Amino acid sequence: MEKQQIQIGGQAVIEGVMMRSKEGYSIAVRRKDGSILVRKKPFVSIAHKYKIFSLPIFRGAFVLIESLVIGIKALTFSGDVAVQDEKLSESGSEDSFNTNSVPKKSIWANLWLATSVAFSFALGLFIFFYVPLLVTEFIGAETGFWFNLIDGILRLSMFLLYLGLITMMKDIRRVFEYHGAEHKSIFAFETEADLTPLVAKSMTRFHPRCGTSFLLIVMLVSIFVFMFLGKPETVGDRFIRLAFIPLIGGISYELIRLSSAGRQKKFWRMIILPGLWLQKLTTKEPDENQLEVAIVALKTALGMDISDHPTVVFEGQPQLERQTKG
Repeated sequence: MEKQQIQIGGQAVIEGVMMRSKEGYSIAVRRKDGSILVRKKPFVSIAHKYKIFSLPIFRGAFVLIESLVIGIKALTFSGDVAVQDEKLSESGSEDSFNTNSVPKKSIWANLWLATSVAFSFALGLFIFFYVPLLVTEFIGAETGFWFNLIDGILRLSMFLLYLGLITMMKDIRRVFEYHGAEHKSIFAFETEADLTPLVAKSMTRFHPRCGTSFLLIVMLVSIFVFMFLGKPETVGDRFIRLAFIPLIGGISYELIRLSSAGRQKKFWRMIILPGLWLQKLTTKEPDENQLEVAIVALKTALGMDISDHPTVVFEGQPQLERQTKG
């Protein structure tokens, strides 16, 4: 199979990158001792198991859910590594980094994590979908067209303001640098270039299949979908809009697929251009160390050889020095 036919996606995490292929996903995280800790897990999309879930629109909704689940797992893993490294650094013992496994959480810790994720998701829906409705109603838009247009503009403005604010946070900027490393390494793979930090560094950090572009398309598509629902008159009318989010996600996914495949055509270049502009906020230029982490995640997700990365240690394997000497 040719490289450009292989679909690969990714996500930046805390001091690392997650990459996903058809067979599974890999998370690579740079530890404080300079090593790269890797967790690799098999994962086959439900769309590959049941044909109905691979149909247009349907597949987008389920890919969105699957990506959310894997993304949360990746962020949790990278966060656990960061916390563990911080504790090991405070202990003052260099030998502490011999531990290449992240301790398993208790049932209460997992329950707390699930509750936190559910709360964050609900809060996001409230802020970006319900609050604009309330503000639009306060403004007093009468017709369904103007109501949904103002609602959509407010939702998009809040989204852009949110991105602008978090960009100013130092820790988030580090994540955005790894986001840039993710894009550059994927571009190197898709153009069949050598998968080295030096080569990847020359690639663009703006990718049409980026999650940032997807979210922007979701915001725009939601305006058109909600137009068909008219002006919400009751609380029930407002909440029923949430039921259309999977449909909006499915349509947006199809547009992302089409724009990525046809990005050399003038029409699709115009469609993806706003998303690429937005990535100037959510991606930053990575250094070669960050690019190496992204490349390791990419290679392991695809089952490629990583012998030219001697600092890599897979989760649960012996300590770093033993691997490099062997």
